[in-house]
Amino acid sequence: MAKVGRKPDLASVIGVILAAVAIVGGLLLEGGAISDIAQHTAAIIVLGGTIGATMLNSPMPIFLGAFRRLACVFQEHTEGPDAIIDKLIDFATKARKQGIVSLEQEAAEIEDPFLRKALTLAVDGTDLQELRKMMELEIEIHEHEAEAEAKVFEQAGGYAPTVGILGAVMGLIQVMKNLANIDAVGHGIAVSFVATVYGVGIANLFFLPAAGKIKARAQEEIRMKEMTLEGITGIVEGLNPKLIRWKLEAYSHGRKAAKQSAAAKVEA
Repeated sequence: MAKVGRKPDLASVIGVILAAVAIVGGLLLEGGAISDIAQHTAAIIVLGGTIGATMLNSPMPIFLGAFRRLACVFQEHTEGPDAIIDKLIDFATKARKQGIVSLEQEAAEIEDPFLRKALTLAVDGTDLQELRKMMELEIEIHEHEAEAEAKVFEQAGGYAPTVGILGAVMGLIQVMKNLANIDAVGHGIAVSFVATVYGVGIANLFFLPAAGKIKARAQEEIRMKEMTLEGITGIVEGLNPKLIRWKLEAYSHGRKAAKQSAAAKVEA
């Protein structure tokens, strides 16, 4: 059984780089310098305050799960729906010729835990309705977990700008202590607003987009699980592999149609 791997998500990688280059480039074009926004104290205030507030708002297992799920923001599975369909059709063809019990060895070697569990239940002779209920429950749990973990980044995106304002106010307090030195006052005011830049920037350029990507990736995974379940159901029912393929290709075509629709909206 071929190993399922991951590859970089170019949209995420390019998006982060493009956003950073655009902002820093704009600063330089306006005659600024990178040192103008390179304030470690502001970064400590914003990041520390935001993470602390988010931890207070979220149960620890969900908080830790959210950061583990960050991998799916910058990586995607190399195995697409067409590859999964081909795999299911191979199983269906063998089951039709030799019986579903002949898939026992293949089931044990499957890397995808959802497909492995569904096929194992099928091979063990689990009632079809019970099999479907069990796997649909697993899909539902997966969806709820993804939503809860995405919400962690949405919450962080809400806290970060406010914490940035708090950092700016703290900076202005220090400025007020040096009103006698007008040069120091001007520099201090400029530095104090860096915290606001950090808060607004990290919220809108990372936390909120990361939450959106986690939700999108979760929906894609759910569609693949639903497709997998339909394939296993067809195998248990003894359907012709061609009929199973036509049925499953609706998921693949729907995914392609969604991508084409999104691309058309961007071009418009």
